[in-house]
Amino acid sequence: MRIRTAALALTLAPLALVAQIPGPATGTVVLRAARLIDGTGGAVIQNGVVVVTNDRIVAAGKDGSVAIPAGARIVDLGDATLLPGFIDAHTHIIGRPLSDPGSDQAVVKDYDSYGAILSVENARKTLMAGFTTIRVLGSPNFDDMALRQAITQNAAIGPRMQNAGHSFGITGGHCDENGYKPGLQDNDYRTGVADGADEARKAVRYQVKYGADVIKICATGGVLSEGDAVGATQYTLPEMKAIVDEAKKLDRKVAAHAHGTEGIKLAVQAGVASIEHGSFLDEEGAKLMATMGTFLVPTISAGEVVENYAKSGRLTGLRAEKALAAAAGMRNSVRLALRNGVPIALGTDAGVGEHGANGREFTLMVTWGGLTPMQSIVAGTSNGAKLLGWDKNIGTLAAGKWADVVAVPGDPTKDITVMEKPTFVMKGGVVYRNSKNTGAMVSPMVP
Repeated sequence: MRIRTAALALTLAPLALVAQIPGPATGTVVLRAARLIDGTGGAVIQNGVVVVTNDRIVAAGKDGSVAIPAGARIVDLGDATLLPGFIDAHTHIIGRPLSDPGSDQAVVKDYDSYGAILSVENARKTLMAGFTTIRVLGSPNFDDMALRQAITQNAAIGPRMQNAGHSFGITGGHCDENGYKPGLQDNDYRTGVADGADEARKAVRYQVKYGADVIKICATGGVLSEGDAVGATQYTLPEMKAIVDEAKKLDRKVAAHAHGTEGIKLAVQAGVASIEHGSFLDEEGAKLMATMGTFLVPTISAGEVVENYAKSGRLTGLRAEKALAAAAGMRNSVRLALRNGVPIALGTDAGVGEHGANGREFTLMVTWGGLTPMQSIVAGTSNGAKLLGWDKNIGTLAAGKWADVVAVPGDPTKDITVMEKPTFVMKGGVVYRNSKNTGAMVSPMVP
């Protein structure tokens, strides 16, 4: 008898974790801190206040200009900065991270349900890192849907999730599983491979049928795949136009994995919502992205990880060569996008790097990519919300939005690395982390 993935993950999760999952938020809470950044790109507000009732923000602004309801619980976070919950627009929450020695052979050695079991802890780590919303761009077996169901039904804790189901591409391309003997990993439109416009449309419909909120395709080769050049164009323009057209009819956006220069341009011309990675973006491509309003999700964290692995010998041969080239390209492409007015959203490709280390991307967007600290914060808050199409509910600290609030120590506009060290995490009005242990708002889920 086949046991449903979500149920199996719940059954095998630590009993203490399951028992301590908090219920929905009730009542009114006032969060105070030395500073507030609302996510719009506006100036830092000194002496910040956020008023939360149940799962929504009622007011946010400067202490003294915001009415404090009588009887509200007060949580004073001291010398910290209040921010909107962080958004990671490119994750792979299911399964082993690349650092796990078993990751390369997981597709043929792990039980199908093992990745889903690991994802319960991956999701917890991600939420505790301040990321209250993630976009999951590719998972086997629709395990991302099972994890989301477990979180929604309070069987696990984790971020809000926008899911793609299976990412897909051409036979032998980056979204395929290569390097195995014939017959071992022969995928089709349901599990990662679709050739030609008609089959690609069918792949879109199949993913949406089983819960996909966004469609993820591979427009070029990749770093970690076997047997393809990292910049090689894969899908043709007519194929990608068919995918985007079908997704649009079903009210879905398309995210395109694209490292190579020409593949980036083809994907943008086809109308995708975002270019993932964009390592070898050129001036013409950047101008085209700006004109079309196409987001760049640079995933610099993944570039740093694979570069370090190539230098240390963890990656060898063609994969090491591709890793070094892509990482070098990223240092230029993000700056090029910034100069040309391309909208940028934070994405980590977590799964290549460690889950829970997502905040590193804020720092790398500044040190590698040339963004200011405030631009980096906007990329990981309001810009991410716009890309996901969820900006009516998340991305800024504003009345009426979900009460997703994070606090970091000190002032991130002066030291962006503090974004890697959140001390307070609230999602939907429920506190999951409070390192200062202030007030009665601390839930049992604090690690």
